[in-house]
Amino acid sequence: MSDELIHFDGSTATLAEEPALKKPPMYQVVMYNDDYTPMDFVVDVLMQIFFLDEAAATSVMMAVHQQGKGVAGIYPKDIAETKTMIVNQVAQEHEHPLKCECEVLPEDNE
Repeated sequence: MSDELIHFDGSTATLAEEPALKKPPMYQVVMYNDDYTPMDFVVDVLMQIFFLDEAAATSVMMAVHQQGKGVAGIYPKDIAETKTMIVNQVAQEHEHPLKCECEVLPEDNE
């Protein structure tokens, strides 16, 4: 039944061509540098929310510190938005100005 569809009335229809499916765009969760959030807090957030090991979390934190921003992870849109919201909420609860946003990956933005 690879190229046919069976209708409820028992008749058969043939597809003109295979429907074109494409993967949904992926989003990157980006953390931005500030002059007040402690580095240890950023590493803890990366480990607890993004499940990075200590070395990977430290590497992302250093990118944030030295380059002004760093990618914490790449996810489908709903997961990226949820993780972004959680990071911003946790930072606010701890009175840190750490900001996080999700952005569509550049190669997926067509």
